[in-house]
Amino acid sequence: MTGIYIHIPFCKQKCHYCNFFSRATLRDKDAFLKALQSEIKNRKDYLNGESVGSIYLGGGTPSLLQKPEIEEIFRHLYKTFQIDADAEITLEANPDDLNRGKLDELKTTPVNRLSIGVQSFHDDDLKYLNRVHNAEQAASSVRNAQDAGFANLTIDLIYGIPGLSINKWEYNLQTFFSMDVPHLSAYSLTVESATALHKLIEKGKMNEPEENESIRHFKMLMERCRKHDFVHYEISNFCREGFYSRHNSLYWVGGNYLGLGPSAHSYNGISRRWNVSSIHKYINELPVANEVFEEEVLSLRQRNNEYIMTSLRTSWGCDLQHIENVFGEMAAEQCLGNAKKFISEQKINKVGNKLFLTDYGKLFADGIAAELFME
Repeated sequence: MTGIYIHIPFCKQKCHYCNFFSRATLRDKDAFLKALQSEIKNRKDYLNGESVGSIYLGGGTPSLLQKPEIEEIFRHLYKTFQIDADAEITLEANPDDLNRGKLDELKTTPVNRLSIGVQSFHDDDLKYLNRVHNAEQAASSVRNAQDAGFANLTIDLIYGIPGLSINKWEYNLQTFFSMDVPHLSAYSLTVESATALHKLIEKGKMNEPEENESIRHFKMLMERCRKHDFVHYEISNFCREGFYSRHNSLYWVGGNYLGLGPSAHSYNGISRRWNVSSIHKYINELPVANEVFEEEVLSLRQRNNEYIMTSLRTSWGCDLQHIENVFGEMAAEQCLGNAKKFISEQKINKVGNKLFLTDYGKLFADGIAAELFME
């Protein structure tokens, strides 16, 4: 199975913490959609005719698109690629866009899964993040989606926000569990350079997230999700059995995917491509050059290290036998040798030929993975 990601680079306003490529205007939307159709046609051979099991419209804010625009995108996709009849088709949406009229329209498109950017059920958190919606819209958007017939839903929550007390975080989690939504993505607030949040903190206009508070939130998140029978299948992702994100799982298990739209990434197991992060270059250069990407061919070492980084984050674990089969016996031996320290520290469990992060180890996931890399 392969996947297709489509980046829709438009927002009503930029969130303070966001470092994804997007613009807070719908200007150039028509020209972008025309360029996207051209790119779909130009990249028809990238997946080598393999069936597409997931399509993900991310951004930006894909829910700003109108029904005819969404249908036109899918018309070109279905004409160009072999898409599975039961493909998971996700659209990211902001709560303020999801009124019943919009949802009834979306239900008649190929979209069968919604990812709703709730982030918090508290107005002060949403103001800190510079979200467009309020807490009431956050809750009502989920109810509206369920009433419209969307059963396959996921919401995003952010923890580690300054002012988000442990009681407020518990309220967010309990509100989520009460909604009968089968999937949750929860992220620690990070301050990326060049974002509005970074600049505001530097100027002393906003408080900086505290690491210890984020750790407390994460520990509560894991405990509450376990209590409610949610599978912690990736560091930031939890679901009821059978509701894994097929699309994001492709990234974590090293599957092949095609990225369309400005700043979108593609991977075919050998090389990685990334489109230009400029809507003007995307619109103006694509008709001339037929391509608007840069490419890096990955070495065996890079592919091995990427596998360790992504697989260790998942409940499926890092498979030493896979490393030996694909990257060589020495790579597997080195990975296991480097892991022994973390096994003794109870940050990694070794079960058969697989390595798994413990709850304690998940607090140090990126650092541990880097220590296991092939030198």
